Amino acid sequence: MKFVLSTSKLSKRSITNPLAGLVIVLFGTAGLPSVSMSAEPSDWSSIPVTELTLFYPGQSSLEWLMSEAHRSKDKKEKGDEAMAKGVDCFFCHEDDEVAIGNNLVKRGPLEPMPVKGKSGSVKLALQVAYDNDKAYFRAQWKTRNPYPGEAHPFKRFDGKEWKGLGHPKLDKVVQDGKDSAIYEDRFSLLIDDGNVPNYDVHGCWLTCHDGQRDMADKAAKAEVKGHAILGDKGLKKKDVRKYLPSTRNSDNWADTKSRAEIDKIAAAGGFLDLMQWRAHRSNPVGMTDDFNVLEYRLNDAGKGPFSKNWDKQKHQPKYMYDKAKFGSNATRESQIRSKPVALSRELNAVPFDPNLNWQEGDLIPAYFTSREDAKGSAADNREAKGVWKDGMWTVVFSRKFGLTNPDDKNMSPGNAYTIGFAIHDDNITTRGHYVYWPRSVGFGAEKADINAIKVP
Repeated sequence: MKFVLSTSKLSKRSITNPLAGLVIVLFGTAGLPSVSMSAEPSDWSSIPVTELTLFYPGQSSLEWLMSEAHRSKDKKEKGDEAMAKGVDCFFCHEDDEVAIGNNLVKRGPLEPMPVKGKSGSVKLALQVAYDNDKAYFRAQWKTRNPYPGEAHPFKRFDGKEWKGLGHPKLDKVVQDGKDSAIYEDRFSLLIDDGNVPNYDVHGCWLTCHDGQRDMADKAAKAEVKGHAILGDKGLKKKDVRKYLPSTRNSDNWADTKSRAEIDKIAAAGGFLDLMQWRAHRSNPVGMTDDFNVLEYRLNDAGKGPFSKNWDKQKHQPKYMYDKAKFGSNATRESQIRSKPVALSRELNAVPFDPNLNWQEGDLIPAYFTSREDAKGSAADNREAKGVWKDGMWTVVFSRKFGLTNPDDKNMSPGNAYTIGFAIHDDNITTRGHYVYWPRSVGFGAEKADINAIKVP
């Protein structure tokens, strides 16, 4: 049985943009380039705003959704029974987002390691437009902190060698007070064109499973490394990340189908397209990264906008700040919230010099960005800008229509796509993000939950 959703409540949320008068200076980051988005709407105030309440999901995996534990006292039907019939999350839980988030963000069966002070939900103001060539997404949300989450883990000089500093708040070393909470803010889109079974029902939960990072029954590193598909003889991974159930024979992450079977699913378009705007690792060079999700969350072919800033042979960073452009060759932990600290190879970086008078506590970013190095399908999203002002992120990026890469969804005018939205805020990653139910976004389509506006 398949229920048809009413979009009447959603349409009522299309309101005049309350932030239309916000003056945007690209990036607001000294020395970094502005990005020309040639056909971006000149007046976003003319584009309706859809307000979505994204919420904290905890460890609510697909396996949990399909279990007897997924039930609601005020519904006649258990959640797992409704899911088995094809009833999507929105049908049962519209307007429950705040209550669900406030419940799951606390310690309980779906949250063994709560983050102190974390809100259960966040409001996303979303606008979508398109022309003949591209789709345009504009997202705004208020951050928990009075500063932008532009910092990301660093390499710290301890007086003798460079060691890692900074982890997301879900990590035990941060919760135990042994390391600093340092992680970038992100805005993500997870897109399907109708080729992934049940994505319109389960949304991003279709990719979220027990055994993954920060989830229940996390897989052991040795077990992953020894796995024929995911491990050292296959994808060379050491943990389990997003995947689709179509690539497994059962609900066990390790029970994968053969390489040939997975490749056949990929060739038929049975994967999801994942785009992430990252405040530290893509925004400085005006890009969003490009991934795909099938048997694992994989980078698209080519090279994305960021790389690890570490020379394994020399046990030192590859690049340091250009003192003439940054003001110093390193930064300090006390300074990372007061100025942009991204390291961009062609903009504010020079090759690392181990002979400088490095001091204990000097920091150099663990990643560097490069627009010039980015290439191939992984570099499709080359028009993006994110600005933090008065406690609010405003992120705009475009996506080309008609892409023919085998690891991309070929979006085009006249069609609708199921999209999952996510926000990472307040030094967090993995399941610590905020999510929403799957929604269809139409670009001149006859029927969709959210209708993009055509611009000249």
